[in-house]
Amino acid sequence: MSHYQHILGCLLGTAIGDAAGLRREGLTASRAQRLYGDSFSPDLLWGHGFCSDDTEHTAMVARSLAISIDDLDHFERHLASQLKCWVLSAPAGIGLATLRACLRLLVGFGPSRSGVFSAGNGPAMRSALLGVCARSNEHCRELVRRSTRLTHTDPKAEEGAWVVASAARLTANGASVTPIEFIREAANSAQGPLLRERLWAAARALEAGQAPTEFAHSQGWSRGISGYVDETVPAALYCWASSPSDFRQSVTNAVLLGGDTDSVAAITGAIAGANLGETAIPRDWIGQLREWPRSVQWIESLARTLTDNLSGERTPPPPMFWIATVPRNIAFAILVLGLGFRRLLPPY
Repeated sequence: MSHYQHILGCLLGTAIGDAAGLRREGLTASRAQRLYGDSFSPDLLWGHGFCSDDTEHTAMVARSLAISIDDLDHFERHLASQLKCWVLSAPAGIGLATLRACLRLLVGFGPSRSGVFSAGNGPAMRSALLGVCARSNEHCRELVRRSTRLTHTDPKAEEGAWVVASAARLTANGASVTPIEFIREAANSAQGPLLRERLWAAARALEAGQAPTEFAHSQGWSRGISGYVDETVPAALYCWASSPSDFRQSVTNAVLLGGDTDSVAAITGAIAGANLGETAIPRDWIGQLREWPRSVQWIESLARTLTDNLSGERTPPPPMFWIATVPRNIAFAILVLGLGFRRLLPPY
């Protein structure tokens, strides 16, 4: 499989997972089932799927990698610049820690001082591509460190992002370990006691053949997965590892857990897409994406430019179209608000 297929699989996998989980975000699994049924797809409105900050952050990481190549300082500065533009584009559903960090960047804090102490899943949702593109494990760890500390300084956030990046680089790096073996290795090396405990629990549950919903209930997540990184990352890894060769099932597993469904599904989709390649992503799901101004074709162009630049080219990546993003985000916020009002109505 080519490097381009790994990169495009990661980018599209993030977007598809994000779009598939968006409609059910914030709902318990049982309430989501009563509202929308068991079947789902990237369908936010009238059969069309849209993306949120999970996809936007991954796109910003991709552009920063394409522009900076191996210059870590340049990568950090460019990603910081992208985050400032992003927060000014009025994104919907921005996390508090990320918002505070972006505001600190806007008022003049440097990238090394902008982060706030938080263990949210923001860094994890944008870290998979770092693993796919890194030259080595050491390079990957430094990319993850710089990406994470722009917004989050809690070591738990960085470790969770590192685990996601490591999972995404398995096939691209030529590793022969299985997903369960990877989770065992990650548990063995984890520094955070809660993450280590939950990764070991995930490995045991996978060996026992537990479904993702059973594992979630065993961890006390019956009302859904929160945005806390030590919940999000083990849940996403479990959903991927329980169906490692089936992208559709992996993302389905994540969405049906409830809670922060778009981020959990985006991370799951990123890992699955990175390891399986873009050809494993269902064509019907890709066809449902109706994003603008950053369409599927835009994502494909970004993946091609990033691949070429990592091989020595110096081609500018496609722009983020920040000015056009503002009206898009306003319309998106109105749509999400309307869906929120729908949730006030039965069935409960």
